[in-house]
Amino acid sequence: MIEWLEQFTSGEVSLAIGITVGLLFGSMAQQSQFCLRSATIEFWRGNPAKKFAIWLFTFGAAMTLTQIFILQGALPKGLIRQLTTTGTLSGAIIGGSLFGIGMILARGCASRLLILSATGNLRALVAGLVVTVASQASLRGALSPLLESLASWWTIESATRDLSMLMPRYLPLLIGVGFIVLGIVFAIKHKPRHWHVVGSLIVGTSVALGWYLTAWHASWSFEIVPIKSVSFTGPSADTLMGLINMPSVPLTFDIGIVLGVFAGSLIAAWSTGQFQIQTFDSQTGLARYLIGAVLMGFGGMLAGGCAVGAGITGGSIMALTAWVALLFMWLAAGLTDRIVDR
Repeated sequence: MIEWLEQFTSGEVSLAIGITVGLLFGSMAQQSQFCLRSATIEFWRGNPAKKFAIWLFTFGAAMTLTQIFILQGALPKGLIRQLTTTGTLSGAIIGGSLFGIGMILARGCASRLLILSATGNLRALVAGLVVTVASQASLRGALSPLLESLASWWTIESATRDLSMLMPRYLPLLIGVGFIVLGIVFAIKHKPRHWHVVGSLIVGTSVALGWYLTAWHASWSFEIVPIKSVSFTGPSADTLMGLINMPSVPLTFDIGIVLGVFAGSLIAAWSTGQFQIQTFDSQTGLARYLIGAVLMGFGGMLAGGCAVGAGITGGSIMALTAWVALLFMWLAAGLTDRIVDR
């Protein structure tokens, strides 16, 4: 198979891997109604139920399978950027908080907005486009000096970013299993649809699959292949800028993820009769979506990823900054929900 794949360029293979993982993530996230915002609202309103269980299953599956790949040697941690470069705890704290606030205001995180856009939700489409513009401005535009300044307040060396180095060998794997067990406890009590449970486990599996396939590609490619998995803030910005500024879209894993997730969600929604055009009205409002989208775009780039990219993808490899960012997403989301919507 590798000999056959060597007929294609490294970019073409990376794009195909991204599309494959994205199709799986997008279709199952749409069907399972996976959403960090909904999970945080249930949790902080004192009634963690179906949405909370779905998130636990997703995170648990992603972490468990990713740790299995690491233990088997199929995923070399020494080649993962989140564990081998200088990190920023100030960026994780501030960026995670801003993302959590924006997630509540825009009624969905970056991944959820992309998925809802494919189902005909024009509110999510507008907010998602603003997220990508804010992300690009934070990475290379007018907001980049502010981002670099905030990120420099509290940095940590690569040697301290891997939490698993402070733990017994199999503890990260057991933590992942623990999340699944906790999800089972809440599922037994609140009885989410069986298909939602299966879908959430597949969503988590797709994150681990992204890690595995990019590592596999890097192991035989003659070109440098970044080992990564599902994320949305940076990739969405790259996709939008590629469509606007370039005659052809770059062939990368990140572009494939965005295209695959959108297509997977669209196919799932259309085939199940869930595609429906939804627009802004007097009750939904516009201002909160735009403010939330800007906060998510800037916060996601500052935190090193979105609720999926930093929270689940980064959390699955035990990156300290990812766990800190995820914690502050949860805290800020709960506080914002209490102040704004309750």
